[in-house]
Amino acid sequence: MGRIRKILVSQPEPENNKSPYFDLATKHNLKIDFRPFIHVEGVSAREFRQDKIDMSTHTAAIFTSKTSIDHYFRMAEETRTTIPDTMKYFCISEATAYYLQKYIVYRKRKIFYGNGIIQDLVEIMNKHKDEKFLLPISAAHKEEIPLLLQKNGFNYTKAVLYRTECSDLSDLVDVNYDILVFFSPSGIKSLFQNFPEFKQNETKIASFGAKTAKAAEEAGLRLDITAPKPKAPSMTMALEDFIKDYNKNNGKS
Repeated sequence: MGRIRKILVSQPEPENNKSPYFDLATKHNLKIDFRPFIHVEGVSAREFRQDKIDMSTHTAAIFTSKTSIDHYFRMAEETRTTIPDTMKYFCISEATAYYLQKYIVYRKRKIFYGNGIIQDLVEIMNKHKDEKFLLPISAAHKEEIPLLLQKNGFNYTKAVLYRTECSDLSDLVDVNYDILVFFSPSGIKSLFQNFPEFKQNETKIASFGAKTAKAAEEAGLRLDITAPKPKAPSMTMALEDFIKDYNKNNGKS
């Protein structure tokens, strides 16, 4: 086997030119392509109405991601729901809270945010127990958050506003990469949905996170690179460690 030359990262291409992926490509003379294996699709207003959820009766919204914000305001527009200025917004992190500026006048609204941990946000919400909360969420969501809200006695409604779908990757059928990089179980699912006969052979598989690694192994894939690890907390660091060792042992040609 020769050196590692081509890598496919199953995410959108970074908008920032200073991305460590570009540094990695330059340093090791690699071709790194980016291609999302999954995409988010919004639930239609018709589907949403079947759940009989009235957005206008809620006095607060809980946002765990920027995606949930996008689809909350999209659904409000599609259902012609007016969101009052008195609405309270509880966001998982400061970055998520600032994203609200895309839709509202930030300084004139009641906005609260945590430090990225749902338990921390719940502590803030405990001071607002009289609110009726709406939780915009994906169809395939972790039950941790709804269960935590239920445990703490909040009056809340779970609103499924979007879902994750496998992207069409048919144009990659004849393209070969030395390393495929995955970040979610959905990405692994998309690989086999698009290429049911996929054989790993000498292709290296890189996975980020325990759940992605588990999904890869359950799919019968051989994991060659995993992150995060103590010495490689990011995927780019894990890739670099692997590539340096691999290319050293397999020659430069």
